[in-house]
Amino acid sequence: MSSCDSPKSQQCLNCTSPRVRGVDLMRDPQLNKGLAFTLKERQTLGMHGLMPPVLLSQDQQVYQVLQNFERAEKDIDRYIFLMELQDRNEKLFYHVVTEHVELMMPVIYTPTVGTACQKAGLIFRRPRGVYITVHDLGHVHSILCNWPREDVKAIVVTDGERILGLGDLGAFGMGIPIGKLALYTALAGVPPIQCLPVMIDVGTDNDTVRNDPLYIGLKQKRERGEKYDQLVEEFMKAVVRRYGVSCLIQFEDFGNHNAFRLLEKYRNHYCTFNDDIQGTAAVAVAGILASLKVTEKSLEDNLFVFQGAGEASIGIAKLLLMAMEDRGLSYEAALSKIWLVDSKGLIVKDRPAGGVTGEKVLFAKDHQPICKLEEIIKTLKPTAIIGAAAVPGAFTEQILKDMATFNKRPIIFALSNPTSKAECTAEEAYKCTEGRAVFASGSPFDPVTLNGTTFKPGQGNNAYIFPGVALAVIAADIRRIPESIFLESARCLTDLVSKSDLEEGRVYPPLSTIRYVSLKIAAHVAEFAYRHDLAFHLPEPKNKEEFIQGKMYSTDYQSYMPDIYDWPESACA
Repeated sequence: MSSCDSPKSQQCLNCTSPRVRGVDLMRDPQLNKGLAFTLKERQTLGMHGLMPPVLLSQDQQVYQVLQNFERAEKDIDRYIFLMELQDRNEKLFYHVVTEHVELMMPVIYTPTVGTACQKAGLIFRRPRGVYITVHDLGHVHSILCNWPREDVKAIVVTDGERILGLGDLGAFGMGIPIGKLALYTALAGVPPIQCLPVMIDVGTDNDTVRNDPLYIGLKQKRERGEKYDQLVEEFMKAVVRRYGVSCLIQFEDFGNHNAFRLLEKYRNHYCTFNDDIQGTAAVAVAGILASLKVTEKSLEDNLFVFQGAGEASIGIAKLLLMAMEDRGLSYEAALSKIWLVDSKGLIVKDRPAGGVTGEKVLFAKDHQPICKLEEIIKTLKPTAIIGAAAVPGAFTEQILKDMATFNKRPIIFALSNPTSKAECTAEEAYKCTEGRAVFASGSPFDPVTLNGTTFKPGQGNNAYIFPGVALAVIAADIRRIPESIFLESARCLTDLVSKSDLEEGRVYPPLSTIRYVSLKIAAHVAEFAYRHDLAFHLPEPKNKEEFIQGKMYSTDYQSYMPDIYDWPESACA
């Protein structure tokens, strides 16, 4: 399926005339059509003469955007260009991204968004979203009331402590919620007016960021005490008070020590999930399940070693545990298949180096300590290695060659992003395993040709999961999001991987089909939710896919002409 086949919602045939006119209409990014306003619209709505006389179609505007996009020399310049487009013509921005997903995604999100966050002070143009600081305790609801939209359905919130693999960027991290919600719309059709990015600014412990003369956040050390918890608690309550119990709150890029704690605290009381933990887990497990079609092994016959023991690794490990239990393996047997490695080595009980705390304890084994990853791989002989610790080059040439020695088709997932933090490149994985690796990465890599065979590595991007889950949650009014929803979304994604995808080296569908993928996942999740009494939208729609598609945002321009028609002459005589 090409990007042109992506599902689109039906346009409203009775679109009413906008409430603003003239220059105000031209300056409203949600209404502006640029030079695509028709002559009648220009004359009727007070814009005639305020723009050049030429009439451009949306397709012509897309061509213009692509020409400017290609002229930019660096991805960060392309990012700035696209954000400026979003600020002046929302429909055109989403039309371009939707129709050219593979070209645009690496720019509007990973890896370029990481650079954009690091340079946020320099490239800041205009505010987008809501900023709540620790000094606003007691006033969070009034801040949310300053946001002009009352029908917000989805919030992505961060405190900026763990931005991608870049660490604590404080308020510079606002680019992540903004980018994430742009993908909600571009990839799943969630209307942008229903999306709200939020930055909870409690300071930053990054001296370089805090002392940057262009830093846009609080210039103080990060608040970690009682005030932090009070602020998050007040925020959660304020969201429900302002937008209702059905408003989705996605936690994004919180530090490990807060991410798990906040997820456990709120998951059974609010409509919430953590994409770094659960979204990453679902997309990784989907890739693993798809890999089994290549390795021809059952899930329970694999041994997994994780390079990293943070949010992503533990999230994947827990969902993998659930998947193996679901296949009939006992909890203890499933647990024995999963090994974690952190900066101090293998996660084992009573480790002399210490550091086996929190979520790591569950996966601690009765085994002698081993410090180096190369030695761990030689000792355990895993069938799959999964990197999610942002340690560049962690999968050395020796490790990759050893994996090829132990396995006919080794599974190698280098999931850290941005690209500079990847455990290995696609080229390294294929060359060191003589083309036998089943490879996936967190950031995009170009195709690799080896001995006449071209491999197109799949990107294990959370964007395969979170937009579809969010769309289902909003459309079906799902108010609690259990872990089972992420396992179901992973299974659905696996089923969408074709034989030709696998033959090309991909364990995920092509990014060009991602809007279609999001719709399929949303329909599958909605079906599951209704079956398990998790959905509150009534009556239950018979055709879930058709119902959800009808709620998806259209990127096509609509007519602003009022509905004009004649009455019989005798009607008012």
